[in-house]
Amino acid sequence: MKRLISANASEILSMNAQELKQSIKASEGRVILSENVAPRESFIGDITNAEIARAFGSDMILLNCLDVLNPYIFGLEHNKDNFVDELHRLVGRPIGVNLEPVDLEAEMLEDRLDIAKGRQLNLETVKRLDEVGFDFVCLTGNPGTGVTNEQIEKAISFTKENFSGLIIAGKMHGAGSDEPVADLEIAKRFVKAGADVILVPAVGTVPGFDMDDLKAVCKEVHSCGGLVLSAIGTSQEGSDTDTIKDIAIMNKICGVDIQHIGDAGYGGVAPVENIMAISKAVRGVRHTVSMMARSINR
Repeated sequence: MKRLISANASEILSMNAQELKQSIKASEGRVILSENVAPRESFIGDITNAEIARAFGSDMILLNCLDVLNPYIFGLEHNKDNFVDELHRLVGRPIGVNLEPVDLEAEMLEDRLDIAKGRQLNLETVKRLDEVGFDFVCLTGNPGTGVTNEQIEKAISFTKENFSGLIIAGKMHGAGSDEPVADLEIAKRFVKAGADVILVPAVGTVPGFDMDDLKAVCKEVHSCGGLVLSAIGTSQEGSDTDTIKDIAIMNKICGVDIQHIGDAGYGGVAPVENIMAISKAVRGVRHTVSMMARSINR
């Protein structure tokens, strides 16, 4: 299996879930995932945020705030029925989406934000994933939605039964609920439930989650055959490039396989200089230029 950071678009788009997982593992901690707010007017205005992120070095694209039952992606107004195929054509990268396992019984730290059914984890939305061709799904929670780790755990096995793609699961921040965001026990439960990739906050983004915590999660998940994604989901994706590089190196030292950068920038995508900064920090100029310059027609 060719490593993701060296693969052509035609090779990437032909991978099934397990081949994609192996290609990420083979990339040795150098895979970059960019999250963007799909329906928001993009940074440039007449193209998608996915195209912007890919152009600056992102290897995987994660769509946030997308109603999969009534999809709208800014820049793809006329492609509602085959929007994932169209994004594949435009960017040549694996495309994923957030689904949120909302817990209506969660003890909240803030007012609950009600979100559309098409953004929540349910049978209808999970079945929609394969229908439209998503490569992966991320079971997580946006701020204030009341997603809990208990509901994520239940959602993993449910999703595994109904979706053939890669499953990423975990919390980037509290999502409004009053509970630990991540720890070793939570990671073990998620792996046992069937998650392919465990999502944890990047070191330096959530108070109290440090390098020792992340190292322990990485060792445990890797020993079980899983992968780990560190997420910058606390609006620090809009910080200066030095902060981004520091976060990236700390998390690479701990052993993560995928480095996520969130969507809190201009137009719902991280500042492009920060996507490039995290890429250069974890894999150098050579591989950064390779992913930026390699034609999607290869």
